[in-house]
Amino acid sequence: MKIGRYFETEITRKSARDFLRYIGPGILITVGFIDPGNWASNLAAGSEYGYDLLWMVTLSTIMLIILQHNAAHLGIASGLCISEAASYNLPRAVSAFLLISAMGAAISTALAEILGGAIALQLLFSVPLMYGAVFMAVFCVILLKSNSYHKMEKIIIGFVSLIGLSFIAELYLVPVEWSKAAVGWVYPSIPHGSLVVIMSVLGAVVMPHNLFLHSEIIQSRQWNLEDEKVIERQLKYEFIDTLFSMGIGWAINSAMILIAASTFFAQNIVIDDLTQAVNMLKPLLGGNAAILFAAALLFAGLSSTVTAGMAGGSIYAGLFRESYDIKDKHSWHGVLLTYGLAVLIIFFISQPFDGLIYSQMVLSMQLPFTIFLQIYLTSSKKIMGKYANSVKQKVMLWIIGIIVTALNIMLLQEMFNL
Repeated sequence: MKIGRYFETEITRKSARDFLRYIGPGILITVGFIDPGNWASNLAAGSEYGYDLLWMVTLSTIMLIILQHNAAHLGIASGLCISEAASYNLPRAVSAFLLISAMGAAISTALAEILGGAIALQLLFSVPLMYGAVFMAVFCVILLKSNSYHKMEKIIIGFVSLIGLSFIAELYLVPVEWSKAAVGWVYPSIPHGSLVVIMSVLGAVVMPHNLFLHSEIIQSRQWNLEDEKVIERQLKYEFIDTLFSMGIGWAINSAMILIAASTFFAQNIVIDDLTQAVNMLKPLLGGNAAILFAAALLFAGLSSTVTAGMAGGSIYAGLFRESYDIKDKHSWHGVLLTYGLAVLIIFFISQPFDGLIYSQMVLSMQLPFTIFLQIYLTSSKKIMGKYANSVKQKVMLWIIGIIVTALNIMLLQEMFNL
């Protein structure tokens, strides 16, 4: 019996060690949807609509898990990221259009991340916004240029841990109405005039650049993709990694809305500025809450700016049928292009909070292009072999694509009063 228990314990330990070996790619993706753009979207959702839009975080996270797993599936089974696979398997004009639009999404993402980090620096250290934006971009360029994937994973996991702890601490300070929250998480509600916020939440969670990035970084482990047993094992642990990591993101995004609903919506205060949010937290929750909020915003900005740069480098390299390698000129130029254009646009933004909201809305509008591109690539037996999407997977992916497209059409109708 003792021998049996010993072997059971050893098997459990081995499984745990195996799981920990594959934790990392999912966490890198998670920071992309707990970025400053999410903060703006979630604070707007919670302060204006209370608990009513929590369902969008739930729905977006479910869609995200399916899409991210599918994107990683492509990387593991084919050895190609989405941008490389598009360049190899689509007409040049079509792939160029799709990848350039994806670069636009990466730049829009980097804009939100850099701007959010700059706001945090302004709140914590009174650094002027434009100087803070330049510092964020330069600092993250240095991080990317000087670190390997595995080092970056450790740094970013540290940042995510600090963000999570900050919000857990915040939740202990606010009077959450958990019964209303429980309903909000599962009951779809579209209050009048809320579609811009709903779409910004969608774009902030299901981010096009993250789909490209996941298909790229899943290959950084340098697995033997000729061995089917290796592929099967990677697919298994990748899904656990994705599920675990996206669950963390769901909890943190939910916490943002809960805090906004419990503090601002309850006081009839609509937040339209992150600085305003911090200043209003001081009398409501005390100075410590405001400091935690600003510090977490800085960590979120740093970590997500790094992943936005990686994504931009990966997409740009894919235009040349290359994988991401920071030492290669195309990847390096993609990173510089992503950060450079993002900072340039920030110089012309007069209302930072609106810039954060609309940057996320832009992501939601590009998202259908990336989703349908991914469906095409992962459903192709030429690309995926026996790991091509099953009928069930195709149905789920098409449903997600149709939902996202329908929401975008509704948004356009509302914006132009059609």
